[in-house]
Amino acid sequence: MRLQSAFSQAALQMKIVVVFPSRTEAQFFDHPDVIVEFCGVGLTTAAYQTSKIIARHQPDWLLMGGIAGVYPDSAFKIGDTVLVSSEREADLGFFTPSGFTHLADLDLAMDFTAVRQWDCPHLPDDAPLPLASSNSLNAAMAPFVSTRHIDIENMEGAAFFQVCLAEQQRFLEVRAISNQVKIDGEDWDFIGSIRQLTLGLNKVIAHLQQTADSGN
Repeated sequence: MRLQSAFSQAALQMKIVVVFPSRTEAQFFDHPDVIVEFCGVGLTTAAYQTSKIIARHQPDWLLMGGIAGVYPDSAFKIGDTVLVSSEREADLGFFTPSGFTHLADLDLAMDFTAVRQWDCPHLPDDAPLPLASSNSLNAAMAPFVSTRHIDIENMEGAAFFQVCLAEQQRFLEVRAISNQVKIDGEDWDFIGSIRQLTLGLNKVIAHLQQTADSGN
C-alpha cells in the first residue's frame, strides 16, 4: 500500500498535457491524471496552439496524440502505434524545372536558416513503443515530397516539434497508423487506429509516471 501511495503521489505531482489535432482522435481517451488540449489540423494552427498550451500549463511533459498515414516502403502497417523520433516539414520548398526542391536544398541569395529535420531529444532509452520517422505536410498525400527513410505522414508534428524545442519543453509524439499514403486508398481504419492511439498514449503515460516514481 505504501508503494502504491508513493507512486500515486509522484504521478499526481507530474503535470502531463496531451494535445490532439481533433476531438475525433481524442474520443476514446480519458485519463484522470492528464490534461487534454486541442491544437487543430495543420502546421500553422498547431504551432500557434502549442505555444499557447505551453504558456498556459507549463507542463512537465507535453504529448501529441494523433493518427497518421504510412508510406509503402515502411515496415509499419495500419493499426501500429509509434513514437515519432523525427519530423520534417516535407512540402516546404519550391517547384523548379527539375521538380520540387526542399527549401534546405535551395541556393537562394537570402539570409535565413532552413531546417530539414527536427529530432526528439526526449525519447526514453526503453521506449514503450517502436520509433518512427515522420513527414508533416499541409497538403496531405502530396506526391512530390521525399519519403526516403521516412515511415509515416501527418499534418501537425513538425510544428509541434519546432515549438517544443524552441521553448525547451519536454515532449513526445504518439501516432497510430490509420491508412496507407496513397491518393486512391480506401483502406482507412479511423476507429481501430484511434483505439490503438488511446492504448499507446496510456502506455506512454504509464511509462512516464513509473520513471518519475523511480526518480529517473
